[in-house]
Amino acid sequence: MLNTTKFLEQLSQKGYSHFCVVPCSFAKNLINAAINNDKIEYIPAANEAIACSIAAGLKMSGKKPLVIVQSSGLTNMGSCITSLLKPYNIHIAIIVSWRTYQAGDSEIQHQHLATELPKLIAAYGATHEILAVDDLNHAIAQIEESHCSNKILTLKKDTFSPVALDKKHQLDLSNYSHRSQFLQILNQRYRDSDYVFIGTTGHTAREMFSVMPNTKNFYMAGNMGGALSIGLGAYVAGKNVIVCGGDAEFVMHLGGLTTAGRYTQSPGVLIYIVFDNESNKSTGKQNTYQKHINYLGIAQNAHLAIYPETVLNKEQFKQALSFAEQQSSPVMIHVKCSYDDVMPRASAEKIQSSQEIFIHET
Repeated sequence: MLNTTKFLEQLSQKGYSHFCVVPCSFAKNLINAAINNDKIEYIPAANEAIACSIAAGLKMSGKKPLVIVQSSGLTNMGSCITSLLKPYNIHIAIIVSWRTYQAGDSEIQHQHLATELPKLIAAYGATHEILAVDDLNHAIAQIEESHCSNKILTLKKDTFSPVALDKKHQLDLSNYSHRSQFLQILNQRYRDSDYVFIGTTGHTAREMFSVMPNTKNFYMAGNMGGALSIGLGAYVAGKNVIVCGGDAEFVMHLGGLTTAGRYTQSPGVLIYIVFDNESNKSTGKQNTYQKHINYLGIAQNAHLAIYPETVLNKEQFKQALSFAEQQSSPVMIHVKCSYDDVMPRASAEKIQSSQEIFIHET
């Protein structure tokens, strides 16, 4: 295991000044250390292509950036790598966590790339090497090589020693209701109804599995940022749909929001609930740093109907749902909330079979 603090100190001494990141639990200790370090500018990117593009701009401007993403997100970087980095001969240091998969694992989104990641990297015209786990100097040398070549470094679990976020970077969400309390209202209100629910990847889907046993739920294990678009497809097909999304999920593929705004006359109901807990809970509770975002304003400008106030409590939530059910176009509800302790995941079989909700008659 690498000493994370010493690793980061050496990177800083080598001139690495900016970390362009889409968080992953495998890299959480390195990410936490970067957030804590005043010499490093931590840049949380909405998606991996954005992280890569920012890093390219930094590199061309004479800086030494480091990109950190997870294997399932590398696919988002594909166009940036093949149509920007390669033709312009731009080299940036990239760490990609190599997520594993065992038969029966509920994290089904990692199954394919658990074995095929090297082939994907090769298809992008790059080589790969596993970041050293027990030799600090060698690991630093690998970063330096990645910075000036087409080599991508893959990261194994437990490579970095534990680092907690400094207190000033820890979120205080104690004034907000837990997300599960709002999900329980959905379970009660839409019990045995024809509504289909789509839960975005991460703890939202896990909490839905635990507290929404009486609704028709699709548990999206991966495909972050795609929940609304799946919901739009079902809505256009005539379903009544409620999408349970989140703040980081909201920004990852904003084009889905602008596409949904075109559909103002489709039958049925499409309600997009953004549960905003200001954090990436499943990757280490890092702040999403999105307080500058006017979620409702963006949705309204994309031509969605909106419940005009941010929801802060259960009574407001019920009022927002009543409002949303009456709209003739897709509608968004913005809910400020905190998160619960870790809840159990659905089994792989349950997650995969959850797609069967879409074939029920409406």
